[in-house]
Amino acid sequence: MSVELNHTIVAAHDKQASAQFLADILGLEVSPEFGPFIPVEITNGVTLDYADTSGPITPQHYAFLVSEADFDQIFARVRAAGLTYWADPYHRRSMEINRNDGGRGTYFDDPNGHRLEILTRPYGSGG
Repeated sequence: MSVELNHTIVAAHDKQASAQFLADILGLEVSPEFGPFIPVEITNGVTLDYADTSGPITPQHYAFLVSEADFDQIFARVRAAGLTYWADPYHRRSMEINRNDGGRGTYFDDPNGHRLEILTRPYGSGG
């Protein structure tokens, strides 16, 4: 049996703006609205389906494995947007990247407080 993540719903106070934020930072496209959702498709076919909510949002963590070249481009967009970024998930080492497992990684928040991460090596891959 093959099991793959197909999509997940991301709560937002403004689904269009939040989907556009992710797409702009990662260099992706926002897909047309589908029912109550605004999807952003990641290159492996998984979609993050943004949905509006008027209530409080519990921050979630979304990690994106990227190539070294993509890291450079995405990280440049993070800095150009004036976003605070951290080397750790606890937001203790601000304006730094990490070098975990011989790669590079950093964390930053989206407009709803979701914690986004880009990393070039999967955790535990050594290096």
